[in-house]
Amino acid sequence: MPNINVVYFADHGVAPALEWLLDQPEKVQDKFDFVIELLEQNGGSLQRPYAAPLRDKIYELRVRWRNVNYRLLYFFHGNAAAVLAHGCTKEAQVDRADIDRAIVRRKMFFKNPEAHTYGE
Repeated sequence: MPNINVVYFADHGVAPALEWLLDQPEKVQDKFDFVIELLEQNGGSLQRPYAAPLRDKIYELRVRWRNVNYRLLYFFHGNAAAVLAHGCTKEAQVDRADIDRAIVRRKMFFKNPEAHTYGE
């Protein structure tokens, strides 16, 4: 299976998932680097314990550190890209509001992918 491109959703030049990730402990960032690389290599076939579907075509990348569950919510853009849309921590399950936020960003992205792809 060929690699897929993993990008960050952006709104007005800001990538909310990336900003969230950079605010997390370095160990969490390192774990997400590993899981994002797995996503690049495996795409939609990546499964638990690293990824899981949520709802409405939103998925979660899963990291745990010091009894905290960290999540990066993402969606796919065709077969070529996964878009990291939102980051959060969770207790039992990802909050409905976090999933809803990722759904809104997915809709924005599909209307204009170029305007909503983060460029460093």
